[in-house]
Amino acid sequence: MARLDSTRYTVFFATVVCVVCALLVSVAAVTLQPRQAANARLYMEKNVLLAAGLAQPGIDLTEREVGAIFDKSIKVRLVEFTTGQLVPEDKVDARNYDQRKARNDPGASRVAPPNNAGIGRMANYGIAYFVMKDDKVDQVVIAVEGLGMWGTIYGFLSLAPDGNTVRGLTYYDQKETPGLGGEIGNPKWQALWRGRKGYDDQWHARITVIKGEAGPPDVDPLRVDGLSGATVTSNAITRLMQFWLSDNGYGKFLRNFREGVKA
Repeated sequence: MARLDSTRYTVFFATVVCVVCALLVSVAAVTLQPRQAANARLYMEKNVLLAAGLAQPGIDLTEREVGAIFDKSIKVRLVEFTTGQLVPEDKVDARNYDQRKARNDPGASRVAPPNNAGIGRMANYGIAYFVMKDDKVDQVVIAVEGLGMWGTIYGFLSLAPDGNTVRGLTYYDQKETPGLGGEIGNPKWQALWRGRKGYDDQWHARITVIKGEAGPPDVDPLRVDGLSGATVTSNAITRLMQFWLSDNGYGKFLRNFREGVKA
């Protein structure tokens, strides 16, 4: 038997500890993966509800409450970006679709068209949440993202049935400077978007975050108040919004949506 203070015993003991720890971590990772995936989907769905005005900031809904709202009021579909058509429901499980994960999968994504939003790759399919009211589409929520000051900004934008008027907005993942660009996560600033227009009269994506204050939505529909001391973030929001509203993003789909595409 090796002596407890020998080099051989020390190496053996360290190896056993490493193997056991690695096994425990592996088992925990496999065991917790379904729960982690469920929590990630729950977090995303809560933010969809925030963008649609079906949940209020600061009020945490339970998994059951979120599920009940989705089952009653929301139809989740996928959009093929190149055509703007809805993907057949039996082709992909839309509610469990992870657009961010798909973007990083070479088999489910492509190089993004040239853009100034810092988007290098984009998924082949984008997610769209149809919010139903009295069996009619009341609004549609789309996913938006783009490069900010310190990293990628991810959010959801809700549009009225005209495919143009903003109903709501939320950013659920961003690394902007707290107190400056980080104010994109402030519900008060997000509320300034309600009633604005994504497109001008020729259906060009023109929504813009400006320096200073914009007028009210009814007289200044294409502009939103800027973020004080955060020009880079303000410009980033303008660029990512215009990209996803263009034909490179959800533009073709929104044109079909305005023409009455069924959820």
